[in-house]
Amino acid sequence: MEIILLEKIDRLGKLGDVVNVKNGFARNFLLPFGKAKIANEANVKELEDRRAELEAKQADTMATAEARKAKLDEMSITITSKSGSEGKLFGSVGNADISEALVAAGVDVEKKEVRLPSGPIRSAGEYEIDLHLHTDVNAIIKLTIIGEE
Repeated sequence: MEIILLEKIDRLGKLGDVVNVKNGFARNFLLPFGKAKIANEANVKELEDRRAELEAKQADTMATAEARKAKLDEMSITITSKSGSEGKLFGSVGNADISEALVAAGVDVEKKEVRLPSGPIRSAGEYEIDLHLHTDVNAIIKLTIIGEE
């Protein structure tokens, strides 16, 4: 299915690109969330008429993400969790725990923005956590997990 992107999408394209995607991806994600429109003459013309508005909106979200990044880069958080004598946690620290700790520290971060590529953290220690705030903006925070017996 050919679609026109209304915003930049990771590994797909940027605003105004006409791309060919699988039908399910377009029907279930891109079209319902307003990230794309079906590529036809009327929608291409409408995009050209609204391009300045869409670019301004995209620049605004990028500026907001950059401001959040500046706030987060200097941040470090501490989470305490029950652990055994060797530092292994009873349970794990995941995306939700990290985002809750950041919200408690005064920064709005959603659970889906926290990236843990190797899965939940299962041992005490210091970690660098990636936060994906925007398609072009990533922040890194320092996380210290303290195990209490």
